[in-house]
Amino acid sequence: MRVVAIVQARMGSTRLPGKVLKDIAGESMMARVIERLHRSNRIDEVLVATTDESADDAIVDECRKVSVRVSRGSQDDVLDRYVKAAELASADVVVRITSDCPLIDPEITDKTIARFLDELPDYASNTIVRTYPRGLDTEVMSSSALTRAWREAQKPYEREHVTPYLIEHPSDFRLVSVMGDRDYSAHRWTVDTPEDFLFAESVYERLKAKSVFFWRDVLDLIEREPELAELNSGVAQKLTH
Repeated sequence: MRVVAIVQARMGSTRLPGKVLKDIAGESMMARVIERLHRSNRIDEVLVATTDESADDAIVDECRKVSVRVSRGSQDDVLDRYVKAAELASADVVVRITSDCPLIDPEITDKTIARFLDELPDYASNTIVRTYPRGLDTEVMSSSALTRAWREAQKPYEREHVTPYLIEHPSDFRLVSVMGDRDYSAHRWTVDTPEDFLFAESVYERLKAKSVFFWRDVLDLIEREPELAELNSGVAQKLTH
């Protein structure tokens, strides 16, 4: 089966406009996400799904720079954007990643994909029950399940956030929850605000000597420097709907 990671990205952001192209240790945040996904052993292609808005021409330019394909579609109907991207990439399995997760971990992503491939549900993720830091979110689904959600989902938040229709209809879709051995869900590693960006930038600054670093390296860093976690500890997570 062809496994494609689709990274959703756009320049518009209510709390940190243009965040996906902000520089982290010499590369854009989106490039950092793509770079880390390319270390996966389970992903056949990484593709970016952005919008038709002219502001997102900059994302297309960045995709050319980092040599990944890009699909463009609706700004608000992200579910439709994902279906188009999956069709472009001839994906059998879609891995949903957002471009504001510069610490996305290829080992955790591979673990989630492996569970999906082993059990072949409609949907598997490490977000149904959170045990990993927020910002390592990996959602894996069959193209057929994604297409069914696209046909049937009607509510605006179901279209905007891609996967709620799958998650909220467990009688119609078989779901698999991927969990860790310990609960690290209190850690916030996603980037939605200037405080979040400062945290991610600080992590990269301290770990840049490593050619590759993983999520446990970040945990070790925070244990050594607990003040890092305070940088964005007051940020409230936006509700998905």
